[in-house]
Amino acid sequence: MVHRHARAARRSAVTALGALVLAGLPAAAAADPAPAAGTVPGAAQTLGADRPPPHLLDALRRDLGLTPAQASERLVNEAEAGTRAGRLRIALGDRFAGAWVRGDTSQELTVATTDAEDVPAIEAQGAKAAVVRRTLADLEAAKEKLDAAAGRVRTLDTPVWYVDVPKNRIMVQATSQEAGAAFVEAAGLRGEDVGIRMTEVRPRLLQDITGGDAFYINDSARCSVGFSVTKGEQGGFVTAGHCGDPGDTTTGYDRTAQGAFEASTFPGKDMAWVATGDQWTPTPDVKAQGGQEVQVTGSAEALVGAAVCRSGSTTGWRCGTVEQHGASVSYQEGRVDGLTRTTVCAEPGDSGGPFVAGAQAQGVTSGGSGDCTSGGTTFYQPVNPILTDFGLTLTTATAQVTAPAPQDGTAQEWAAGRVYEAGATVTRDGVRYQCLQTHQAQGAWAPAGTPALWQRL
Repeated sequence: MVHRHARAARRSAVTALGALVLAGLPAAAAADPAPAAGTVPGAAQTLGADRPPPHLLDALRRDLGLTPAQASERLVNEAEAGTRAGRLRIALGDRFAGAWVRGDTSQELTVATTDAEDVPAIEAQGAKAAVVRRTLADLEAAKEKLDAAAGRVRTLDTPVWYVDVPKNRIMVQATSQEAGAAFVEAAGLRGEDVGIRMTEVRPRLLQDITGGDAFYINDSARCSVGFSVTKGEQGGFVTAGHCGDPGDTTTGYDRTAQGAFEASTFPGKDMAWVATGDQWTPTPDVKAQGGQEVQVTGSAEALVGAAVCRSGSTTGWRCGTVEQHGASVSYQEGRVDGLTRTTVCAEPGDSGGPFVAGAQAQGVTSGGSGDCTSGGTTFYQPVNPILTDFGLTLTTATAQVTAPAPQDGTAQEWAAGRVYEAGATVTRDGVRYQCLQTHQAQGAWAPAGTPALWQRL
């Protein structure tokens, strides 16, 4: 039981946050004006959400049924919501149970807690409060039990499982009630802790792939360029791990010599990177529709409910929303954990291609079900774990190229190029900060100048 003085102290801290931290940030933030000289930019300016390209707005209009004005407002609201959710996550501590956005323009941010006493502080941030039974940490721990069970039993009849944050429970997709119940029992979970959804659909890898641009492996299979990256002086790009193995050679969209796979992980994860020759220059560009391009400015992770778009050679530029992070998927070829589930459609030939939220890189297409005629579900491998695992730096429109710092998980001096998880603590010029949104630090994103990403302690 928490001592009443400790409870009072933590309530005071959360209430202070409600009064001070987010003053002036309404739930449905309108597009902020450009900051005056000497002021600190807001989340929309930091993440580039206030200046979306027209073809991004066109795709959101087509795929989400929005007007151009609604699409613009949605991108700004989602950028601001990510910062507010990050601050509330820190303030709520172990009572935090997740956050998500809803509405045509993502005007409604909901933050969940396991303690009703947190409701006034959450509402003071312009967010809707949800009081639930399980913390996010509890849900993630339960999913880890399913992950462990998947190493012992076959999961082809339970092909997908994930944390459903808005429903505050674990969900298992199964081909039958019996298969779902057996998987849950093998994980040692109670039935009331897990929802079982019946489906005949089995996700598949989207082989014969492309992305922003096509590339070819060993002069045969076709795959997708995800995002440009660098490792030291070496340029290249990330893509899906099932595209190729280390040492496999690649040619570009024009069939000229390009490079080779330096590293690849599949199954378990679905990530790879290709080192390219000097004639191939990394750029921050992602192909959109009509020959246009989107320039990536960072890799801040989008909230559940946020709009995302992807580029693929088969079906082009398509948009939808984030449904869940951290999903596990059993393909015929093997299981992959840590994927993000979306409502974006895709078809064979789209794998490996880039997912973006506004100007922020999100991940590379892994697989899914359905198609772009009848609709479907697509999973992507988040980009930040790729950057961390392989020691890569994302190529962006604004940042200097900086080698990533070691990922030792301890508090240390902030460094450009390192991937920081939400909640991580750093120091910069003798001041301590806590990370609000998972991202790879860019040279222009030092903590003191980016309150959208960092909170001073």
